[in-house]
Amino acid sequence: MPDFNVCAAVREKRPLVHCISNIVTANDCANILYAFGASPMMAEACEEMAEISALADAAVLNTGTPSDARYEAARICLEESRRLEKPVVLDPVGVGASSWRLERVLRLLESGAPDILRVNLAEAEALLGLGSAELGVDSPGRTDRAARASAAKLLSRQLGCVVLLTGEFDAVSDGERCAVVSGGSALMPLITGSGCMLSAVCGAFAAVEDAFSAALDASLQWKRCSELAEQACAGRGPGSLRAALMDTAHVLWHPLTPPAAQPEWL
Repeated sequence: MPDFNVCAAVREKRPLVHCISNIVTANDCANILYAFGASPMMAEACEEMAEISALADAAVLNTGTPSDARYEAARICLEESRRLEKPVVLDPVGVGASSWRLERVLRLLESGAPDILRVNLAEAEALLGLGSAELGVDSPGRTDRAARASAAKLLSRQLGCVVLLTGEFDAVSDGERCAVVSGGSALMPLITGSGCMLSAVCGAFAAVEDAFSAALDASLQWKRCSELAEQACAGRGPGSLRAALMDTAHVLWHPLTPPAAQPEWL
């Protein structure tokens, strides 16, 4: 069962989460980490990557605005974190958008598997070689639970890591177990970076618990966070929703906050 005390554990440890983020969502990822009680560091220079990776408690690698230099920094971070047995989250944003992007992510994965891979359905299918078309970084809107669970489990087995496949229903799998998480807010697609922020939360949680629990707890807490944020912004729009996400993340650890829904095990 998921540990709903994980937010309190993060606040107690205040882990340093190193993010190689994309330029669109770096600020949001840093702020959501602060809101959950972690400490962000947004470094990307290859020259300091080994030292930063050694200093951090967890790493989150996001390839949403890729370049050769960013991929090289991610490779160094992944290899150094693996050597030091520190958790790594990989978010291959829009991996199916171009053959160059897909090739570079696959090459990155040859350096070692992350602990958690956070993808949407289109990204999962691209990595599985199923040729799913992508529109920007958005996933086509298939909501079939069984299809999502199957894709998450297959990709987890292929890469040897925990997969968090997100969408209307999230699927979390370690290749054997698979849990589906429902709930959340239908307004989340109105803001950029909700998935990137979730990946950052996975990094914070992975610093205090095992990878499967971290991915599952992050999914549960993020769904609940978005529900509370939608209530708080009261229809004012995506700008208010973004701010409300930060506020609700800050209070999720509080014992008076209703717990997230339980996952469905498939």
